[in-house]
Amino acid sequence: MYKRQLGGLAASGAVRLNSLLAALPGTSTVSLFCHSYGSVLCGLAARGLPGRVSDIAVAGSPGMRADSAAALDTRARVWAMRDSGDWIEDVPHLELGGLGHGADPVAPEFGARLVSASGAVGHSGYFEPGTESLSNFAAIGVGAYSSISCASADQACQREISGGLRA
Repeated sequence: MYKRQLGGLAASGAVRLNSLLAALPGTSTVSLFCHSYGSVLCGLAARGLPGRVSDIAVAGSPGMRADSAAALDTRARVWAMRDSGDWIEDVPHLELGGLGHGADPVAPEFGARLVSASGAVGHSGYFEPGTESLSNFAAIGVGAYSSISCASADQACQREISGGLRA
């Protein structure tokens, strides 16, 4: 029962998120910022996101219920960050028999664009003023990709900020 309920909560939230996004007025692009278990919800919602969602940024993620960014089956760019002191790093990133949330979004093989979380402290510090994580969220949100600070040596992120953005 608990296994179904836990997965069911994220699945139900994903349906509600997509309904909310579809009901937004106007035509402006939308960026999603997903923290912790919210990134599981965003991962489940990804396949059904309206086309106006341009970016999904996750922080402190236990997984997105996908083996890779490509497996999310979305046109949105996928960005990921994690502070080096975030306890979520110690949560096993796997999915077996409905338990767990899948691959680690900050693992290079996942394929997300890795951005710096410098200055964030622990699992709840990503949105603190003065952190690179908050600056990166702001840059992603307004489409100022050239202002993003990539995690060290992340090739996918570097290509994005140097002009290789896809539509």
